[in-house]
Amino acid sequence: MEVDNALIDKLAKLSSLEIDDSKKENLKQELGDIINFVENLNEIDVSHIEATFTTIEGGTPLREDVAKQDLELSSHILNHAPKSEDGYFIVPKIIE
Repeated sequence: MEVDNALIDKLAKLSSLEIDDSKKENLKQELGDIINFVENLNEIDVSHIEATFTTIEGGTPLREDVAKQDLELSSHILNHAPKSEDGYFIVPKIIE
């Protein structure tokens, strides 16, 4: 996978970040290095290695799911949100 300006712009939009043009070249290089490293991991044959951890057997111990409402905490969180309306968070549209 090649990291180009279009990909950087798309990632910036999806993450709601502003990336300075002077830093794009360095970012492209760093992301390219990360992607190459992960692609190298895909080439390793692990078919003969048994898993040391699994969630299939045993799994995670469950706790009782109890709903509780704390209006004071809810209002505190909404008051500190960048945008809220009628008790809901207002977030920018990210899916095109």
